[in-house]
Amino acid sequence: MRPTLCLAAVFFFGATLAQAGERAYVACDNGLRCVTAPCPSTTVHALGTGRQWKGVSPDIGRLSETDQRRIRDTDALYFGRLVLRGHVEQRMQKIAGRRQELPVLVVTGILREARPAERRQCPKG
Repeated sequence: MRPTLCLAAVFFFGATLAQAGERAYVACDNGLRCVTAPCPSTTVHALGTGRQWKGVSPDIGRLSETDQRRIRDTDALYFGRLVLRGHVEQRMQKIAGRRQELPVLVVTGILREARPAERRQCPKG
């Protein structure tokens, strides 16, 4: 691929995510275990900014059944095996009888396999 074409592809990809208010994320298990649902046992890393959110509940409900199965089959939300497209939003959730506002990663797509450097903060798997 010529450098000009590659640069154009990077610009288009970045513009597409920015226009939609979405970013690329890697999600990893944070070791938290709960007795009741929801259990925010995921830490999310934004690839472009390095920002991370701990205690996130991923929402993969907007994905096709095939993509949901791919996330489950690869343990993508445990080991950070996929780069996900989406956004983090605050949602009211009921935990142990109390309403709390918690971050949710709304996954709207799968971008690609994660690179080793992007999985650095995830548990081995």
